[in-house]
Amino acid sequence: MQRCDNISKLQELDMDSNTRRQIAHWLMICCAMVFATLVVGGVTRLTHSGLSIVEWQPLIGALPPLNAAEWNEVFLKYQQTPEFLKVNHGMNLDEFKTIFYWEYLHRLLGRGIGLVFLLPFLYFLLRRKIDRTLAPKLIGMFLLGGLQGAMGWYMVKSGLVDDPRVSQYRLTAHLGLAFVIFAAMAWVALGLLAERKKSLASESPALRVAQAQASGLLLLVFVMVLSGGLVAGLHAGLTYNSFPLMHGYFIPPDIFMLEPRYLNFFNNPGTVQFDHRLLAWLLIILLPLFWFRTRKLSLTPRARMATHGLLAVFVLQIALGISTLLLVVPVHLAATHQAGAMVLFATLLWLNHELRV
Repeated sequence: MQRCDNISKLQELDMDSNTRRQIAHWLMICCAMVFATLVVGGVTRLTHSGLSIVEWQPLIGALPPLNAAEWNEVFLKYQQTPEFLKVNHGMNLDEFKTIFYWEYLHRLLGRGIGLVFLLPFLYFLLRRKIDRTLAPKLIGMFLLGGLQGAMGWYMVKSGLVDDPRVSQYRLTAHLGLAFVIFAAMAWVALGLLAERKKSLASESPALRVAQAQASGLLLLVFVMVLSGGLVAGLHAGLTYNSFPLMHGYFIPPDIFMLEPRYLNFFNNPGTVQFDHRLLAWLLIILLPLFWFRTRKLSLTPRARMATHGLLAVFVLQIALGISTLLLVVPVHLAATHQAGAMVLFATLLWLNHELRV
């Protein structure tokens, strides 16, 4: 009888472990979809496609125009926007279809994430496989996803007025929220896949310092992502296309040309690009120094792999950023640079998690 009880307990543990893996893999799939949406969103922005769909129809907008009459109707709505009247007044229907499909794909991916998240969530919930501590986190993620959809439309609306350009503030908020959603899902998934944590007594003071430094680097990269949102929103990458100096200056001469001065940090393309560069220089110093210091620590093989991966991804991201700048922001390089930001962020998330298990 005792043996049967032990076998039953083991089976329950195996089932719990399987459920944890299933939920973790589901969340990782959602993370991959967020990454794909980020990449397509970057291309959409760089090809000036984001204002091609002038309505927000979360449900009935899931289907594109299916015949000539529907295409003409959608194109006619676009022809009434400031972007067409002031910028693309010579665009024909075939050219419009190109920018339409980029924005359509971006929105379709967003809808897809909602479905891929909601349906398995309901399945796990109805099967009572989600414990009480995890359920609020998952509900929070879903609400953030809904907020992200609304934020995307709020951003697009800012470009459908007199000035055919989306607000850099709304663009930055939309970008930052995508990273927050990605971080929330990835962190929970990593926690579900991880083994039980060691006791705090087993952590050395040096390891605790490394944990604090890794957290600081993660925050710094997130701030740099937000800075990149301002760069994108203001097209600041087109202002100074030289490196390491900005047309011969370390500090651009127009850094405080706006009044009041604080507006320069958000509205002045030269200042915004300078701030983005400054954050990059800070990371160029701090991140390799962090990697060098962790070499002296006794880390798990996975944590060690994460530190090496972090350095490799960072070097590649810096190279992409410089290349994008010097070549005057070509679409393929700029989109890859934006994708690289999320890869760098994800690697830092992974490292932070590995330093705590």
